[in-house]
Amino acid sequence: MPRGALDAHPPLLSYPSQGKEKWKQLSRLQRSVILFLFAFLAVCGVISYTNMGEQWKSLTNKLSDDQKTELEIPGLKPANPAVLPAPQKADANYPELSPQKHSKPPHVRRGPPNLQIRPPRRDARVKAQDVAGKTEEEPGQADKEEKTEKSIISWRGAVIEPDQSPEPPSSKIKEPEKPSSVEVEDQKEPVPINERQMAVIEAFRHAWKGYKEFAWGHDELKPLSKSYSEWFGLGLTLIDALDTMWILGLKEEFEEAKKWVATDLLLDKNVDVNLFESTIRILGGLLSAYHLSGDSLFLEKAKDIGSRLMPAFNTPSKIPYSDVNIGRGTAHPPRWTSDSTVAEVTSIQLEFRELSRLTGDEKFQKAVDAVMKHVHSLSGKNDGLVPMFINTNSGQFTHLGVYTLGARADSYYEYLLKQWIQGGKKENELLEDYMRAIEGVKKHLLRTSQPKKLTFVGELAHGHFSAKMDHLVCFLPGTLALGAHNGLTADHMELAKALIETCYQMYAQVETGLSPEIVHFNLHAQKDRKDVEIKPADRHNLLRPETVESLFYLYRFTGDKRYQDWGWEILQSFNKYTRVPSGGYTSINNVQNPSNPEPRDKMESFFLGETLKYMFLLFSDDVDLINLDKYVFNTEAHPLPIWAPA
Repeated sequence: MPRGALDAHPPLLSYPSQGKEKWKQLSRLQRSVILFLFAFLAVCGVISYTNMGEQWKSLTNKLSDDQKTELEIPGLKPANPAVLPAPQKADANYPELSPQKHSKPPHVRRGPPNLQIRPPRRDARVKAQDVAGKTEEEPGQADKEEKTEKSIISWRGAVIEPDQSPEPPSSKIKEPEKPSSVEVEDQKEPVPINERQMAVIEAFRHAWKGYKEFAWGHDELKPLSKSYSEWFGLGLTLIDALDTMWILGLKEEFEEAKKWVATDLLLDKNVDVNLFESTIRILGGLLSAYHLSGDSLFLEKAKDIGSRLMPAFNTPSKIPYSDVNIGRGTAHPPRWTSDSTVAEVTSIQLEFRELSRLTGDEKFQKAVDAVMKHVHSLSGKNDGLVPMFINTNSGQFTHLGVYTLGARADSYYEYLLKQWIQGGKKENELLEDYMRAIEGVKKHLLRTSQPKKLTFVGELAHGHFSAKMDHLVCFLPGTLALGAHNGLTADHMELAKALIETCYQMYAQVETGLSPEIVHFNLHAQKDRKDVEIKPADRHNLLRPETVESLFYLYRFTGDKRYQDWGWEILQSFNKYTRVPSGGYTSINNVQNPSNPEPRDKMESFFLGETLKYMFLLFSDDVDLINLDKYVFNTEAHPLPIWAPA
């Protein structure tokens, strides 16, 4: 090849003009080797055309600086390779990250969706406005956002359509300022349902099967006789179970029940209802269903029943009557007394306060707040412990000297704490009354049994202590744990742990593994005597939730798996001794007789509304499945939003 041919190098190897002089300084052999190497590497794809000039410059400089040495062959892995590896495909399990948080599509999660304080359609419009204009920078995102707007309410494993009404559900009523709803995109990936939760779902479906076949639209199922009983005639079991179905992800059952509420829940009827039971089960159930689903139907029904219950407060003392005729708009005390129970008049506040917040009508909250302020100022308490009865005429406590955390007083203490939490921890009188009451419990009602030294809460009657404890008192460990979680003294959590052990033993020391309604504890060690004794009149089990409720709180706040194991034992005992083959579960008369527990032929509404719901939550490891920093449960296990979450 003539020399001129090398100088007139092909266009592929055009090098920078500043390297011409150095090129001329190289020998003919060196130039030939360099040309050969670059041609070879170019063919192999190691050096790109665009970077060829820089590589050429670097190599000619090196050779000109070291002409007396032998030519060095470049290594197999150049320091700055021109050809980069092909980009790897994104992992299908991880969505692309976006610099703008709100542009991510929502996760479909198990259990309830985000807290629907504002109606779904309004949320959808806001979200659509937030993501407007992002189509150009994110191709295909418009389709995702369109889907987000139309399906903002998520079920476990599926997405349902929100209410399509042209106006938001609450547009016709004044809406006060509401807490911000939990953004869909802030939700974590769903935690898979485990086998124990599946067992709860199966139990619920079995109970629902009996109700649907034999008691649809009626208050309570009688599973043995395959019939029903009425209390108020308002579909009590159905309404109590609405939010449980939502939380368990039972979409079809929920939709079917919702249709009944829309067409058959008629509140304009001449019937007396109990203020307390109607508030915690019906009003609470409807409010919770509204918050979880965002469907305005439930809010409208809640407003209706709330308004119909208001005549109960038309008393000389403003302490409400126990009974209300929701059709006639009249109210009255029980036939045998002019008293109301303290628990009943002080355990309706969460629901009425929330109804005021949603509707903007202050009358509901004013009525129940007045009750609390009145009780706060009353004499007759014993270190924060309250008597069981209060007179609706005088407004004074009656039957003084008897103090219990069981029936007729229990939820007074529960609602002191929960109202304080609901209102954003601002109402100090409520907190003061709660803290004083717990100190009263420690001082007057706490004892230790023999032989296992179980801590229990007894009763005080005119200065005399009784080692009697209702199963209802087993709400207390969960309430204490909730208070400790919200910043109260740590010894409340230690007491909660001691008491939940006792409540578990009320099941474990019984032949069927099910707790009776009432137990008496042994205070003195005796040979062959258990800690727990049961009297014949007290050995029934009504499928109550209180122990499972407290197990849920203790597990949620401690992570101790034994609480789940205890709950699992209880569920197995329910299945063994209370399950009716044709559908449903029944209360039993004798927890001490495994061969014949004497079924009562009645399934309380709270078995679906509370017991199975708390079971499902207990077995879950998803702290966002009804997050206890965002929701507070009413005494019927219906979650309501905390107004100003910490």
